[in-house]
Amino acid sequence: MKPIFKLSLGACIVASALSLSGCNATSTSTSQTPTKQDAEQFLTDAQKTLEDLSIRGNRAQWIYANFVTEDTAALAASVGQEATDTVVRLASEAARFDELELSEDTRRKMDKLKLSLTMAAPQDAEKSAQLAALLAELDGLYAKGKYCKDGKNCQSLGELTSKMATSRDYDELLDTWQGWRQTSKPMRPLFKEQVVLANEGAKELGYKDTGAMWRSKYDMPADDFAKELDRLWGQVKPLYNSLHCHVRAKLGEKYGEDKVPQDKAIPAHLLGNMWAQQWGNIYDVVAPENADPGYDVTELLEKNNYSEMDMVKGAEKFFTSMGFAPLPETFYQRSLFLKPQDRDVQCHASAWNLDNQDDIRIKMCIQRTGEEFSTIHHELGHNFYQRAYKTQPIFYQDSANDGFHEAIGDTVALSVTPGYLKKIGLLEQVPDESKDIGLLMRMALDKVAFIPFGLLVDQWRWKVFSGEISPEQYNQAWWDLREKYQGVQAPIKRTEADFDAGAKYHVPGNVPYTRYFLAHILQFDFHRSLCETAGNKEAIHRCSIYNSKKAGEELNAMLEMGSSRPWQEALEKVTGKQQMDATAILDYFAPLQAYLDEQNKGRQCGW
Repeated sequence: MKPIFKLSLGACIVASALSLSGCNATSTSTSQTPTKQDAEQFLTDAQKTLEDLSIRGNRAQWIYANFVTEDTAALAASVGQEATDTVVRLASEAARFDELELSEDTRRKMDKLKLSLTMAAPQDAEKSAQLAALLAELDGLYAKGKYCKDGKNCQSLGELTSKMATSRDYDELLDTWQGWRQTSKPMRPLFKEQVVLANEGAKELGYKDTGAMWRSKYDMPADDFAKELDRLWGQVKPLYNSLHCHVRAKLGEKYGEDKVPQDKAIPAHLLGNMWAQQWGNIYDVVAPENADPGYDVTELLEKNNYSEMDMVKGAEKFFTSMGFAPLPETFYQRSLFLKPQDRDVQCHASAWNLDNQDDIRIKMCIQRTGEEFSTIHHELGHNFYQRAYKTQPIFYQDSANDGFHEAIGDTVALSVTPGYLKKIGLLEQVPDESKDIGLLMRMALDKVAFIPFGLLVDQWRWKVFSGEISPEQYNQAWWDLREKYQGVQAPIKRTEADFDAGAKYHVPGNVPYTRYFLAHILQFDFHRSLCETAGNKEAIHRCSIYNSKKAGEELNAMLEMGSSRPWQEALEKVTGKQQMDATAILDYFAPLQAYLDEQNKGRQCGW
């Protein structure tokens, strides 16, 4: 999941609730009843303020990411705080116009402004400062988290994550899993306090609670949106259950059925990932026999003398083959492609648009691997999306909903198929379809396995925000949902002294998680529809939309809308429907489903 930094409304102002004093944005007078003209003037002033902040913030963040020092961090934090303060205040001011009858476009801009907040600050300055301090402390606890066994030999999350991915020792995995969860225990009282304050701020903006505010971002009633997510999950669940059954059986063979009972949920520490959210790291344990596809993209890049820049140019050609304009020359002049030898940089791959127009860039420390080649295609998907909606007002310079941006990058990455590799001259011969099962298994372990986790993180938070889950039930409710949706259980007894949800960054970091669930659904929905548009005759998992101008036109029609219209209308531009459809995942993995059905004969599935 690659973050896009864009200091504009929908993307990056994950507004921690800071004091509202000292903001420089133009203020609309509150001494009289507001009019439609006041609303229009307010939006005009707000747009100018946000455009200025966005450009300054993007530049400060870019410099910090590329020259990591205390000074650049301070500069980035300063403009970030100014932006946060301003958006909190503007969102509060926008609420003044709630009772006015406004045009559809004006009302949408007002709503976008209000809903750009993740944590709404209470109007009370003391409570606002208190919430800001809690958010900072929670974020800091996670960032500084380490596991020090016996009080020494401390290991960072990166080191612990690597061990979870590579170790096959049951006890070592258990120790690592348990160790990281020590770091989240102190978060529990802070999180409880934060929920109360954030809910107060959400209610002041007119929402039942913070969870309702988050769900209101999706162009439909909050409760209807929750039901829509359950409907989509219901479509995918049969495939997930088959994958779960096979993986559990293989883990039983590996560790013994006394440790992995074949009628219960899978112990969470055995799935190759600290949070059991993606299972690709245990591919070696569950891989089909004779699953080698007969090629390795990393070796192909080496064999064909592809440099890091060739990889970027090759990915750009994917988009130009579909009719998109080439990247501007500044993209190649200003992006970071290689890790510098003389300074610290943030190497995590990300896509940027610094001026909200044509100054698009990527930031990567490219390695010449097959995985990185796909990642470059993914990141350029973000860039082409950013450029497509540049003509929209800043309120709409974002994806149709927060799942779309990641989905576009992943949709493009789905087209990096053996057939595509042959077309661009990297692969001489496309392997026989019998070799596809291994490729599909590897992909399913990451993409299909993730889907229920992508759903349950916010299911838990929404229930916490609404009060359905009380503070006395935090941990029990977390594991109840893990078992219900994922069929995954804690490997050792947990109590309410623990706070296992906080071991996942997005909880203490207050990053909504439903976007990742949506992205995993949408990418296959988009891929299936664009393949149909491109006239694909092969199985959907073998389709690449490379070289299809028709698919490019359809895709661009959706991208250039930004978030100016409800996401259902944007979806319709590509799929012809206003409802998301997860059956595209079933179509994509149909050969794997047949394989799993055969493997699972005689096994007891379910938990």
